[in-house]
Amino acid sequence: MLTQAQPRTPQRSQAVLSEAQPDPLQTEPAPPQADFEPARLKHASSRRQSVIMIGFESSGKSALFRGLTGDDTGEEANFRGSTLMARRGRLTSAIDLVDLPGIRSSDDSRTTRTALEAVMDADIVILVVRATHVARELPLLLKSVDLTDKRVLLVLTFTDKIAADSAELEQYLANRLSIPFLAVDARRITLLDRSELLSLLTMAGTVGTETGEQLNIPIPAIGPQTTWLEHPIWGRALSLMLMILLFAVPVYLAYMLSSWLQPLVDQGVIGPLKEVFEGSPVLLHSFLVGDYGVLTLGLYSFLWAFPVVLLLGISVALVEESGLKDRITDSLDRPMRAIGLSGRDLIPVLSGFGCNVVAVFQSRACSQCTRKSCVSLIAFGSACSYQIGAALSVFGSAGHPGLFLPYIFVIGLVGALHTKVWNRAQDRLDVQTYYQSLSYLQKPTMRAVSWRLRTVIKQFLLQAMPIFIVICLVAAGLQLTGLMSWLSAAARPLLQLLHLPSEAASGIIFSIIRKDGLLVLNQGEGELLQSMQAGQIFLLVYLASTFTACLVTLWTVRKEMGWSFAAALAGKQMITSLVSSVVIMLVAIYV
Repeated sequence: MLTQAQPRTPQRSQAVLSEAQPDPLQTEPAPPQADFEPARLKHASSRRQSVIMIGFESSGKSALFRGLTGDDTGEEANFRGSTLMARRGRLTSAIDLVDLPGIRSSDDSRTTRTALEAVMDADIVILVVRATHVARELPLLLKSVDLTDKRVLLVLTFTDKIAADSAELEQYLANRLSIPFLAVDARRITLLDRSELLSLLTMAGTVGTETGEQLNIPIPAIGPQTTWLEHPIWGRALSLMLMILLFAVPVYLAYMLSSWLQPLVDQGVIGPLKEVFEGSPVLLHSFLVGDYGVLTLGLYSFLWAFPVVLLLGISVALVEESGLKDRITDSLDRPMRAIGLSGRDLIPVLSGFGCNVVAVFQSRACSQCTRKSCVSLIAFGSACSYQIGAALSVFGSAGHPGLFLPYIFVIGLVGALHTKVWNRAQDRLDVQTYYQSLSYLQKPTMRAVSWRLRTVIKQFLLQAMPIFIVICLVAAGLQLTGLMSWLSAAARPLLQLLHLPSEAASGIIFSIIRKDGLLVLNQGEGELLQSMQAGQIFLLVYLASTFTACLVTLWTVRKEMGWSFAAALAGKQMITSLVSSVVIMLVAIYV
């Protein structure tokens, strides 16, 4: 039998390890962390060891990763499934530490498959288990992960949540497991924690024969706090109310901020830029400062989108780090199953209100049988920050800002019906498909919120904005060649059928390219909008928003799920949008 780790008490007063402290154990500075797919592990240098951390969602893996590597730009947060890609950091000059997506027992999501496949390439596997739930989660984890011939180390997290002395638990594990273990508070990794883990890595060994159900750990799980969100009668209504506030408040504040900044940016930035390029070659002028110029429309769109992304990011980070977001999605699990989704699928749907591109990436954590339905709901019902900002601007220019709330409600309602109708095969989704437990409620720290916020901003700037710039260039090219005018003319018969002015066709066409294409309806200082009735304005904005997902989202869906699914998604959404638009038109005429 391999050498056992000696039991120890986790409560110690040591200096908390931070990125700013020098690390005497690391012989060279750690490089910036990099996201990578598990297949790339096979190409790691043979002179460096790969140590992989694996555990259930919300087990504290990512916080442990940051504490051990000094990485402060990770994607981890206190909500299930937050790590969507494996991440690698340097533990020492000879050891790479890999943080895998949290897994779910008996689950087929892309993130779970990613984690289980990556274990095959590991030199050493660190099992990360919550000390409060070790009796339940350790046997499940040992059953879920193939550890044959793997050197293994066990790390117990959430030791700060154990009310009783952990000595009994540590003694039990020391007597029965043939692998070393370490008990830590993952959010406060100390220098001593790190030193002990490095020492225990040299003693990592294969798991003994007493695994799975054979383990009978005598320490009961300490349950998380109970709140009104778990109430059988009022819980769902309260969860729905909190979810609305979660997005309504930051969106309203972002609208007020953008409205205040817009004239300043027009006069101080966009105006001078147009003067600089006045008289420049037509091609250069169109691509830089034309109607779809990178410097004009790009800045204008950034002005309306970034405040929404920023404030929504703060709002979401607070509820994620506190554990409230998990409680909300758990409470709304049954209503979501009525449309063929689960409560956890609500997480990427909500993220879509910030950016649909990021939301499609987050859908990787969905079950394989619900991911397509989730992406369908994101494309139709999640009004992204560009769409929200543009809709607010159009309604304001028309003198009907009160139409915004009904607009969001109708999009959400029709989006749910759209998902239900086109994904009937998921109606009988099994409720008990994988193991999960309530997240702990805790006070968000400024450091944790800033980590989450920096990740959101990085995704927006490095993933979404480059695609938006490319779309700007494509739109400018279409305008130069006259194709944009031809497309607008082709859309006029449809608008006349819906009792909408043909002059509004450009808003429909441009919103297909980008959801802030709605802003072209503000032409002539809103003269066209002010000549329309409230019902017509509502219908026009709704149709432009839902006729199809923007090209940025469709391109991302194509990359993630293939051309055929992206094309089918666009076609189904067009049908739903047109049918529902006819219904809205009839209601506006006869009610």
